[in-house]
Amino acid sequence: MSNQSFQGGQSSDQLFARARRLIPGGVNSPVRAFRSVGGSPFFVESARGATLTTADGRELIDFVCTWGPAIHGHNHPAIRDAVAAALERGTSFGTPNPAEVEMAELITQFFPSVKKVRMCNSGTEATMTAIRLARGFTGRDKIIKFAGCYHGHSDSLLIKAGSGALTHGNPDSAGVPASFARETIVLPYNDTAALDAAFAANPGEIAGVIVEPYCGNVGFIMPDAGYLAHLRDITARHGAVLIFDEVMTGFRLARGGVQELENIVPDLTTLGKIIGGGLPVGAIGGRADIMDYLAPEGPVYQAGTLSGNPLAMAAGIAALKLLDGEPGVYARLDALGRRLRDALLDAAKQKGIALQVPQRGSMFSAFFSDAPVRDYATATKSDAKLYARFFHACLDGGVYLAPSAYEAAFLSTAHEGGAIARACEVMTKALISL
Repeated sequence: MSNQSFQGGQSSDQLFARARRLIPGGVNSPVRAFRSVGGSPFFVESARGATLTTADGRELIDFVCTWGPAIHGHNHPAIRDAVAAALERGTSFGTPNPAEVEMAELITQFFPSVKKVRMCNSGTEATMTAIRLARGFTGRDKIIKFAGCYHGHSDSLLIKAGSGALTHGNPDSAGVPASFARETIVLPYNDTAALDAAFAANPGEIAGVIVEPYCGNVGFIMPDAGYLAHLRDITARHGAVLIFDEVMTGFRLARGGVQELENIVPDLTTLGKIIGGGLPVGAIGGRADIMDYLAPEGPVYQAGTLSGNPLAMAAGIAALKLLDGEPGVYARLDALGRRLRDALLDAAKQKGIALQVPQRGSMFSAFFSDAPVRDYATATKSDAKLYARFFHACLDGGVYLAPSAYEAAFLSTAHEGGAIARACEVMTKALISL
């Protein structure tokens, strides 16, 4: 990476050196540090469309898309104009405002399972609230989550899997009490037998099940046929709350997220990313009888000074209206995803490299593995060192992928045209160079 500064500023290396003196690891979110792929991170000066411009003056085709929100590309004029208009009226009120009502109306229109919705400031806040709400509503304590599904960094959810399907988790981070971990049961994704066994072993104790219906935080992984329907059935039979974490997939894969694609109706849904249009936001919504357990209607407390922030609401409303107004947008995004997937698979076959490229719509992953990836165990058996070499070969060619072998990649409408053509060229060349 060039050490030359951009437009008279400091280079990425210089900025990283400054950051490391003041910020733990030099970054404000761990994966940004490039620890799993090696090297030092670049710093971004600006972004537009499908392109990032770094502090070193490089232009990179971006498949991270700020980890999902940039479905329309970066700095879209309609979103920028909406924020600018909202800014004229103020940055934060700490009171109800009209935009949060409009946002609630849009969410409930897009997601039929959501009858009532509460805004918050991040996906982590949304999932944390969903867990508390499930426990408060059912009067039970135990939660089931799945290995490899990340739901933010709240204590109850930073739990890793043990050695057996029924193993109660151990803390996945220092600072998480073991007593919290004991209330979280971690199961393998796509394993119906483990799910059945967990409910049988904990009768009347499970408050809820939280799942990324399509996994995005251990790479992109799809559910087996019938798996989500089984989740819906078993939670309903046992009186447990089914929580779909659609922070990544909501609005990105369909107007109504995975639940629309799979025709599943969860009890609660957590949302984020796109409904902020690039600004910090989260939301939790679902059945009215469960949502009414939230204060001030009910006994489950949740609050936030910046919840429903007018700037975030303006950006999100603009982003959702763009999705609603663009004909065939999801078919177009899926066509981009399939084009990229096929190019990668063809290059891997030509090179003789084992590669899996799970893809649906505008999300995909590249796993260097000779077997399909269907859960955490098979994902972590893929060749992360080879991914790191692929990552740097792509970066050298001007394409930015997630700096981790275990993160989903994202496309945007801004990738249509020259960006996708150039990306396919760079990424196939990178594969063949390995």
